[in-house]
Amino acid sequence: MNRLVDRAYARLVRPAMFRWGGGDPEIAHHRTLGGLRRVARSSTALSLLSRLLRVDPSPRTVCGIDFPNAVGLAAGMDKDGVALKAWGAMGFGFIEAGTVTAHPQPGNEKPRLFRLPTSEAIINRMGFNNDGAAALADRVTSSGGRGSLGVPLGISLGKSKVTPVQDAIGDYLASLAAVYPVADYLAVNVSSPNTPGLRSLQDHGPLNELLGALTEQVGVLAGPSATPIPVLVKIAPDLTENAIAELLQVCTDRGVAGVIATNTTTGRTGIADADLLTSRERGGLSGAPLRARARAVVSFVTRTSDLPVMGVGGIMNYDDAAALLDAGASLLQLYSGFIYRGPALIAEATAAAADSARHPDGQKETP
Repeated sequence: MNRLVDRAYARLVRPAMFRWGGGDPEIAHHRTLGGLRRVARSSTALSLLSRLLRVDPSPRTVCGIDFPNAVGLAAGMDKDGVALKAWGAMGFGFIEAGTVTAHPQPGNEKPRLFRLPTSEAIINRMGFNNDGAAALADRVTSSGGRGSLGVPLGISLGKSKVTPVQDAIGDYLASLAAVYPVADYLAVNVSSPNTPGLRSLQDHGPLNELLGALTEQVGVLAGPSATPIPVLVKIAPDLTENAIAELLQVCTDRGVAGVIATNTTTGRTGIADADLLTSRERGGLSGAPLRARARAVVSFVTRTSDLPVMGVGGIMNYDDAAALLDAGASLLQLYSGFIYRGPALIAEATAAAADSARHPDGQKETP
């Protein structure tokens, strides 16, 4: 069935999506979300979708959370949580909504999303366009609240563009307070290249202050009788190993539960000749060209710390998923690969995770 889904997506669905709006990727994105939003509102449609798109179970507990499988939807796909129930029905084992900010914001000027099809890549400079953290929390609550999706929900937090970098802590804390009641984990996004000054928060001093404030506040919000939900930090692929090591030490010192590696890159290595003109667009690059760097960062993090890692970047097929797991990732997230491959990639990645769990010595089964 998955091969049939793969062929149908490649020959029919993706070509149609890529033509929507005169080929404008952002129009295609919103139309797709609109369709999935309708699916999410229909129990019949959700049931049909889950029966059609079956995946291998690969249950695991990471950061104290029970995941039905190891493959999640990365942040950025459903920023405002408009289609949350549809993602689980497709086979994702968890969802990361956001990135959301304390203040609703339109994001950067359009156009701001670009496909590099020959390279199987995407460039975006969206700028955290979202309805705000409070709106996302309300949407999750109206859907039934924490635990109602059938899979864990992570929420990615960023800094509002109108907030100066020196006031970032208060901005993140406002978002944290809004979404804490509905999230299973929190992702601290200090690594997007599309908000001015944001990546400076990865430096030792600012990061130490920010994570100290956030981890203290989750303890307050949890109360004395409950375990605080995990806080993870999403890091950039463009950091040096020394910078990553310093960041990991801060995360460990501040009680961070894990790392998400990696965000998009400002580099342009691995671009096909046919995509060179588009590659000049500003923004973060994701997709197949990020494959090698994502593996290298995941491997470095797992070699130099005990923090569990959600691996994301360059997963386009079974082998890519298996390679990130072999590099030490405990969980995987999909974004660009899902756009290019569709639901069949979820099945391939979950198969890789299931094989990894069955054969920890590295002897994998090709699906």
